[in-house]
Amino acid sequence: MATTIAVLSQKGGTGKTTTVRTLTDIFRRIGLEVLAVDLDPQGNLSDYFDVPPDADPTVADVLAGKSKAADAIHDGVLPANLGLAESELVLSGKMGREMTLRRALRDVKRRYDVILIDCPPALGLLTVNAVVAADYALISAEAQYFAMQGVEQALEVIELAKENLHPDLEWLGVFLNIADMRTVHSRDALTQLKERFGERVFKAAIRSSIRYAESAERGVSIVDYRPELGADYLGLAEEILRDIGMGDESGRVAALRDELVPA
Repeated sequence: MATTIAVLSQKGGTGKTTTVRTLTDIFRRIGLEVLAVDLDPQGNLSDYFDVPPDADPTVADVLAGKSKAADAIHDGVLPANLGLAESELVLSGKMGREMTLRRALRDVKRRYDVILIDCPPALGLLTVNAVVAADYALISAEAQYFAMQGVEQALEVIELAKENLHPDLEWLGVFLNIADMRTVHSRDALTQLKERFGERVFKAAIRSSIRYAESAERGVSIVDYRPELGADYLGLAEEILRDIGMGDESGRVAALRDELVPA
């Protein structure tokens, strides 16, 4: 059965989707079968993976009960488009609405080693569906003044889901994204997170760079486009796999990093 990780943030612009895209790429490079689930109506993750905008069916059809998840997967991606925004409204009137994605993914979990869910940049019903469907929740925090507040709000959603819907849900931790560690501002944000959450803060921080957007435009992974920046994601992937009990796979990521980014 796949280990499912929901990646969430309290707002947009935290680099969350780029992280899901790159982690998917890294996990696949070391031989894992990975399903990427786009749960953001903007469909950026689907676009990153070159899923056609008119792909049919999508995750919206799955949540609406019009399609099986297995029939909506396109090259390892369960895609989204703007129709997903309407699905959230439809979901709000259903009994057991918070469990919809969990039930939908049940039939495909045996086909994959890891499922990564890219949540929308809001803490609404779609995000609740994601964390209830997940084994682990991972928070992306931007290196800015209100980072702590955003993490606390995301944690409230995780804790409510754990208490009322999914007692086995685990909070994997928080990682700093779009960080310029040369600035006092970013260093202060990291210090605050570490003081509040301790070991739950990942050592790997994702640096801010225009190169991520350039690599996305070219359809090339940042791991290949700029390996020195890709090293941040490789470090994050290594920590994640270790923390979810996939030590051998974590070691394979470490070997990949040594190969791509020589000391």
